Amino acid sequence: MSLFAGESREQLRQRYQEAWRKFSAQQPLEPLEAQLAAVIAEHPEYLTWVESGRTALGAEFPPEGGRNNPFLHMGLHLALREQVATDRPRGIAALHARLSRRFGSAHEAEHRMLEPLAEVLWGAQRSGRPPDEADYLERLQRL
Repeated sequence: MSLFAGESREQLRQRYQEAWRKFSAQQPLEPLEAQLAAVIAEHPEYLTWVESGRTALGAEFPPEGGRNNPFLHMGLHLALREQVATDRPRGIAALHARLSRRFGSAHEAEHRMLEPLAEVLWGAQRSGRPPDEADYLERLQRL
């Protein structure tokens, strides 16, 4: 479920920073960079982290610290967008459309969908098994 499989946390964060640097400088973007820049632009509250250079690369965002991990949050948006674009798991595109209407925008629907996605991914990571798509869709249908 990852667009960046095999990359380290530091490499992923550098991708966000480079995409935003190029976007801000009005330089041409590769398709993936355009996706990154779009999700960053929708989250101005995270610009400080994206623009913080090396500080962001090693930053820790433990749950007990009370801070949202901006890179995880934006990464989940990207994962959801990929799922919707490919309709995988099957039916998620229709669910996203329904939730977008219900909550007023695609972005707001994604925010509602992030928690179920994160929960399913966390459970898969802990169990060492692939994410349970049926469970995931069921959680989304309850929104």
